Parts: sequence; C-alpha cells; structure tokens
Amino acid sequence: MLAQLLTIFKIPELRRKIFITLLFLAAYRVGYYIPLPMIDQVQMQEKMSNAAGGALGRVLGFVSLFSGGNLSNACIFALGIMPYISASIIMQLLASGVIPSLERLRKEGQSGQKKINEYTRYLTVPICLVQGLMVTQWLMRPDGGDRGGNGMGLAIAGYGDYGYLYFFGAAAVIIMTAGCLFLMWLGEQIDEYGIGNGISLIIMAGIVARIPDAFSSLMFVPGTSDFKPSLLTLGSDTGDTSLDKLVVLGCLFVSVVVAVIAITKAQRRIPTQSAKHIRGRRTFGGTRQFLPMKVNASGVMPVIFASTLLILPGFLFNAIASLAPDATWAATAGALFQRGSGWLYNVLYVALIYLFCYFWVAITFNPKEIADNLKDYGSFIPGYRPGKSTADYLERVLMRVTYVGAAFLAVIAIIPTIISTELNVSFQVAAYFGGTGLLIVISVALDLVQKINSHLVMRNYQGLTDE
Repeated sequence: MLAQLLTIFKIPELRRKIFITLLFLAAYRVGYYIPLPMIDQVQMQEKMSNAAGGALGRVLGFVSLFSGGNLSNACIFALGIMPYISASIIMQLLASGVIPSLERLRKEGQSGQKKINEYTRYLTVPICLVQGLMVTQWLMRPDGGDRGGNGMGLAIAGYGDYGYLYFFGAAAVIIMTAGCLFLMWLGEQIDEYGIGNGISLIIMAGIVARIPDAFSSLMFVPGTSDFKPSLLTLGSDTGDTSLDKLVVLGCLFVSVVVAVIAITKAQRRIPTQSAKHIRGRRTFGGTRQFLPMKVNASGVMPVIFASTLLILPGFLFNAIASLAPDATWAATAGALFQRGSGWLYNVLYVALIYLFCYFWVAITFNPKEIADNLKDYGSFIPGYRPGKSTADYLERVLMRVTYVGAAFLAVIAIIPTIISTELNVSFQVAAYFGGTGLLIVISVALDLVQKINSHLVMRNYQGLTDE
C-alpha cells in the first residue's frame, strides 16, 4: 500500500494536480479563521458555547457541516458554499421538466450543461445576498434594550453610532457574498486544475477539520492536554469515556464505514442486448452489456432534507417558548423535535428519509427517457419490448432498489442518535459514526480514489484499490 501511495507522486501531472488541490484547500482553511469585522467575537463565542446543546446550536452545526462554512464564528466564509449548492439544486429541479428551455439545454450535452452552470452562478449571487442579509441582521440586531429585537446583539460598541450600523451591516453582507463566490471559484479551479470535485472537497475539508475537536472532547480533559483518567478503567461510574467504551466505538466506526462503502458502491445491474447489424461480411453489435442502477441513487440529499425539516420545527417552537413564557405547549412541542428525545423523532426522521428518497429519485431518474435512449441505440432488455414495457420494468426495479437504499440511509442516519443516547457520548463525537457527515466524506473519498486510479491505470500503473 505504501508503494502504491508513493507511485502517485511519480507521475508529474498527477503530482501537480494533488499539490494544486491541497493549495486551494489550504486557502479555504485560512479564510475559515478570518472573522468578520464589526462583530464581537469574544461575546459570540460565549453565546455559541451556551447554545451548543440547544436547538440553535444544532441548526448552526448542521448548516456549517453541510455548507463548509462557519456560522458559529462569523468568518468571511460564514455562508460557506451553501448558496451555490442551493442554486444548483434549484436549477436541477427546473431543468427536470419544469422549464422546457432548461430541459432542452440539459439534453444538449456538454454545451447545454455549460450554459446551465452559468445560470447557476448568476442565481448564486441573489441567494448569497439574501442569506447574508439574514445572517447579518441576526448577528447585529440587538437582543434587548430600548430598541428591542430578537438578534444576538454582537455589534461592537460604537459601530451603531450615527447610523453607521447599516453601513457596516451592508459591508458584512458584501464580504460574506464575496467569500461564497470565492469558494465557488476555488471549487471550479480545483475541477479544472486539481483532482476531484472541488465543491465536494471543500465540504469534505470542513467536515474532516472538525475531527480533532471531536477526538479531543472524547480523549482529553476539557480545557487541558491531559488524558481522561477514565480511559484506563473498565465501565466508568461517571459515564465518561472508558476503555471498553473506546473499543466499542472503534469497532462500530470500522463496521459502519465498511457498510457505507459497500452500499454506496452497490449496483443493480440490468442486462441489455444490442441488435446485430450486418455490413458486408462483417457483423456489428449483438453484444451483451449491463445498465447499472445504484442502490443509493439519491446520495446524501434525503438525509439533509429530512434533518433540516426536523430541526426547524423545534427551533421555531423554542423561539415561541422563549418569547412567551406562558406558552408551555410550545416548550413541550419543541422538546419532541429534539434529536434523541424519543421514538417520535426517529420515526419522523425515517419517514421523511423514505419520502425524500423516492422524491429525489423520481426527479433525477426518468425510466421513459432511458427506455427511449435504449431504443434509439438499438438496445433492449431481454424479455421486454422496447418502449413502454421497458420503461415500466425499469420503474418497478427502481422502486424496489430505492426502498433498499432508503432503508440503508435511515439506519445510517439514526446511528449517531443511538450511539449518543446509549453510550452516553456527545453528539459531536457520535456524528462521525453515521449521518450526513460520514456519507459525504466516504462518497467524496471514493470519487477521489476513482479519479486517482484512472490516472494510474492510464499510465500502466497499478491502481490504489487493485490487489
């Protein structure tokens, strides 16, 4: 394995692509720690630490996890790459039959996709401005006093004098918008000059960068560099990290990673047969091929949508309870939507994952279009007539495969909640044993390994995953 890893750096082109990718990711991480001006960072850290276990902390943590930004630190990359991802999803939905002109562009191939990408960049700008305005108002709006408000009140004293607060607020919106556009540019540069998908690598870098904090909270005494005394004990009475718990967590992590890799790469291969063509004395076609259908065709999107919908009701109910102390019903309803609060949350979580799995597959996989393409290329599925019969068969297979993929996503999504509740570890640690972060990291890593293998095989080297 070590020899295979060293082989990567023997190829000049591949070595240059890797170094360029690392350089761009380093630039992203540097900007991650540049705070926004006019924001009291010390006061914000105090408020974020107090809200870490509440609904607000989970909302900010989830958004930061998926976007590659850092809303809890109010840096120049606070929005992350989320506006661009939102614009991409919107354009993908519109190009799936909602707007005929975009659908025609999607069918034109590479040139049409290039035009759709251009529209996606234009759409990213207004989304950045709207989201940046919302974040800025939330950060700078006072949380009390004679003007009232329900913000964080983090504007440094003196910035609000003589109406300068609006000027600096506009500057913050422009800075965050420019930061998101810069990340979008970084991702495109990685796509062109580096290796791997740039946007996915930026998100993966943000997730992996949180591993040291999770590891330190599990192994070290808070605020020090000393190991926890309970690490050398079996079955700690305090519920802290013990040796047996550490072994169980390690075995679970390896098992979950192996299962995620297996299901992510799993396919339902549908046999297809091409028609024979005789030209002169030569026969063309007649070969047997396979139409791959991924078990987890929807990827990580259903988990993201389901998590978002379940976090927002709890956040809204808690906000109502804080504004109206007499509204006990709001506090009770908000507690029901807390992660790990009971069976109701998990049941709703699983149901939403199934719903969004079928919804996402329905808008991204068109059996009728695939059946028409097979017919145009002179191919068919043995036992089924070209056209409607083939489309109906593909739809039946898709429904069954999606059911298995949704079950896999549901199990992976609730594993962090189960680990956090049963093993009494923080959700920050349990999040790396399943859920959105683990799916994103493994999917991006598999894609990166595949691209590296293509470079190695093209130059007659052994691939990283070859025995």
